Amino acid sequence: MASLSRHRLSPADTGPALRALRAWTPPDAPSGSLHPGDVGWLLRRDDATVFLWTDARTDAQASARAEGVTTTAATPVAVGFLDGPVLRVTAAPDADLGALAADAEDLLVPGNDATDGLPVPGWEPDTEEPWLVFSWTPEPVSSRAVQVTESDTADRALVHRAAFTGSTLTADHWRTMRKSPAGHLAVETLVRTPAGEPAAAATGWFGGTGRCGLLEPVGTHADHRGHGYGRDAVRGACAALADRGASAVAVLTPASNEAAAALYRSAGFTVVRENLDWTRPDGM
Repeated sequence: MASLSRHRLSPADTGPALRALRAWTPPDAPSGSLHPGDVGWLLRRDDATVFLWTDARTDAQASARAEGVTTTAATPVAVGFLDGPVLRVTAAPDADLGALAADAEDLLVPGNDATDGLPVPGWEPDTEEPWLVFSWTPEPVSSRAVQVTESDTADRALVHRAAFTGSTLTADHWRTMRKSPAGHLAVETLVRTPAGEPAAAATGWFGGTGRCGLLEPVGTHADHRGHGYGRDAVRGACAALADRGASAVAVLTPASNEAAAALYRSAGFTVVRENLDWTRPDGM
């Protein structure tokens, strides 16, 4: 079994995790839980914590190099973070998932009862709440969306709060995200009503030239649904990612969220698979 080291990264130190995730992002819809954009969205919070697992053997080699010995740097093995009670993880294609699950045991305390992207021995796939993975292939786009500028930041945050019940997102949170190590990967679109009111918005994340981009988050103001504003925000973000060189764009939503699924289909997305969380059985 592989020997791993786990590192707890603050927002300012997430560069190595973001670079690893970009390297692991495929041309089509990501097969792991995390895209660089998932970390980017997390970094709106000053207290965000990201875990980076590395190969302990190359950690030792990197330490030797710091003492004047020429050798390789530490090799990333996996990246993850706690999303509420869910540990979300994406591992390198050749990672030892058994070793990773064993090391993650102390993060999976009671209350943290699900994982996304990391099978845990003895846990069970959650077949009752699958996630739909949608993918969009670049094509010509017509959209009313415009790119978000600093003067639009407050309206961008307002749309999010109006779209998601209980959200406390502020313009300062948005600025924190854009100043983070992931900020340069974000593209953001906003759609306004004919009267100029902010109606819908989408944030897209660039994974690299020839790699899949991601939408996270997308929202339509509760007062302006049913007019195609959300579709335009999505298509505008997809076009911006394609212009930067994305080979495709992915977005995920719970299968139970029929409105979101309908939005993505109307924007030209197709379902490519379902993802299942792994959950702790009762009594474990």
